[in-house]
Amino acid sequence: MAVPVAVLDANVLFPASLRDTLLRAASAGLYQLHWSDEILDELYRNLIGKKGMAPEKARRLVDTMLRYFDDANVQDYEALIDRMTNDPKDRHVLAAAVHIGANIVVTSNLSDFLPVALAPYGIKAQSPDAFLTDLFDADSQRVASIIVEQAADLKNPPKTPQQTLDTLAQHAPEFAELVRGTLEQ
Repeated sequence: MAVPVAVLDANVLFPASLRDTLLRAASAGLYQLHWSDEILDELYRNLIGKKGMAPEKARRLVDTMLRYFDDANVQDYEALIDRMTNDPKDRHVLAAAVHIGANIVVTSNLSDFLPVALAPYGIKAQSPDAFLTDLFDADSQRVASIIVEQAADLKNPPKTPQQTLDTLAQHAPEFAELVRGTLEQ
C-alpha cells in the first residue's frame, strides 16, 4: 500500500515534541514528508518570535531539517498560489501540496483549509492528532517504537515514553492515548 504524501504546515512543526514525532515517522517511512521554504521561514520566525529561540539555534534546526530530509522541500509551486481558494495566508501551503501531488495537509488550522478548497485536488486537511492516529492505525507497533526511541533520545531533561506521550497529548491527545494503550500491554 502506498504511504501518504503530506505537506506539513509550520504550525505542526513548531511544538518540539510534535515536530520530533512527525519527523521520526517520516524517517521511518510511514509517510512522505514535504514542506516549502515559505513554511520553513514561518517556522524559523515563530521559533524566534514566539518561543524566544536564539536566531542561530533556529537556523541550525531548520538547516538540519533540510539536510536530513533533502528531498522534502517543494520548489516551483508559486505560480499555483493565486489559484488556491483556501485562507489567503495559507494558500502557499496548499499550492505546495498540489504541486507535488500530496493527498494530505497536516495543520492545526483546519479552518484555513476547508474541504471545498481542497476537494478539486483530492487533498484533505488533517489535524496532527488525526494524521498521527491514522499512521498508528496503519502500523501501531512501529509507531509505538518511534515514541520509545524518541523518549530514549531525550536527555535534557530525560523523559520516559509515558512522559513523552504526556507532552504529545497537548497536540495529539487521541494519538497519545492509543500509543499509551499499546505500550501498557
